[in-house]
Amino acid sequence: MYRRREHASEAAMAVKMFSAFAVTGFAVAVLVVRPCCAATAPAPGAQYEACLGRAQSDPAGALILSSAWAKTGGGAPAEHCAALALVGLRRFAEAGAKLDALGQSPSTGGADMRTAIYDQAGNAWLLAGQADHAVASFSAALAIDPLDADLLADRARANAFKKNWAKAESDLTAALMVSPDRADLYVLRGSARHGMGRRADARADFEHALKLQPTNADALVERGTAKLEDGDIAGARADWQRVVSTVPGTAAAETARQHLEDTAPKP
Repeated sequence: MYRRREHASEAAMAVKMFSAFAVTGFAVAVLVVRPCCAATAPAPGAQYEACLGRAQSDPAGALILSSAWAKTGGGAPAEHCAALALVGLRRFAEAGAKLDALGQSPSTGGADMRTAIYDQAGNAWLLAGQADHAVASFSAALAIDPLDADLLADRARANAFKKNWAKAESDLTAALMVSPDRADLYVLRGSARHGMGRRADARADFEHALKLQPTNADALVERGTAKLEDGDIAGARADWQRVVSTVPGTAAAETARQHLEDTAPKP
């Protein structure tokens, strides 16, 4: 029997990985990457860059290094490196709290820098499974830059984590007003609308995403589900088969493969 599975676009509503620091050793359903730290991290310098490199390869060592550095006046760069080391150690809640504190500190830097730090804090809180804290962090970032489509999408993910589809849909609608040509935002809003029970509106969003980006795998997976719900099994399977054929080895392809298995004719 077919059952609707969470797939890449829905999971994107919940968790996004850091861009400047690719954390190893844990699985995240979706890799929606937003540049946030490479150009806006606190006080770039040789010691800071070395600490970030250590955080990626040896987070435990980086935490020790950054803690010692902080005691000798390392300031915001040391604290930021420590936070990213905590993410590498899967101590996500501690990382979120440290990043929030950095965002609140006048010593962290200007508006762009603080926005990026709050964005990282929100993602750390999501990885910790604490969506309320994530919403607060993303809201702090949006208080600085209310027209940032990526931040609006991030807060939508946090609200979707709580199954608060209405607030997620609202933020994604706002994001689309800023960036109306982004297929990924239409897919995410379609997922939120599906969660609200607005199936026709959800289908329209998936179709629009595919007009903008005909090969968007998440949109094809979602449209396949919408077709199935409308009784078009052949059309649904065609969309899923296209995903399996065009982007093998991806999360979307695995979801499509599972859907194909669930809807395969029984002997």
